[in-house]
Amino acid sequence: MDRDVKPRRHSRSLTDEERKIWRAAMKDAKPLKRAKPDPAEDTPPPSPASPPKATTPRLAAAIPAAPPNPRAPAEPPPLGPLERRTSQKLARGQIEIEATIDLHGHSRERAHGALLDFVARSRGRGLRCVLVITGKGASPFARHTLHGSTFYEVPERQGVLRSAVPRWLAEAEFRLHVSGFQPAHPKHGGGGAFYLWLRKKR
Repeated sequence: MDRDVKPRRHSRSLTDEERKIWRAAMKDAKPLKRAKPDPAEDTPPPSPASPPKATTPRLAAAIPAAPPNPRAPAEPPPLGPLERRTSQKLARGQIEIEATIDLHGHSRERAHGALLDFVARSRGRGLRCVLVITGKGASPFARHTLHGSTFYEVPERQGVLRSAVPRWLAEAEFRLHVSGFQPAHPKHGGGGAFYLWLRKKR
């Protein structure tokens, strides 16, 4: 028989008396509470090889771009000569006058506004040829008008409107409606009146 082999111990059951003693001894015993793990211990430390990520600041709300500057309105085309056939008919008094404005009795300021309103309304109606009567004032041609020269002896009316109207027609607000002009035939006032040729209605 091998002397190094230890004899096997046999377990036995507790007797009733031993069970009573065990229960009495464990009566006041309480189970130990399990400690909660520390969150810091569960988080692995950052790797020294990788630097901490930089926090990206939130972008401010996009500011809407300012609307582009509206384009300036196109400059009306300059006054131009009338077609040869049209000019000849006007010079001969052979074209029907569709509307007439007489600026007699108007001051320079009132005449400017009245003429602009007249050409704008006439063009809006689709008219093409209109007549503007200014009067000649005290000029060598006064006796060729339909009125006597003595009617224009007031200094304010000494050809003021007659010389002003061609300058006004060259302004952009007039060129928007008028394409050209020329002195009227004697039967329509001669040198004291102008034919205005209006642009076609849009």
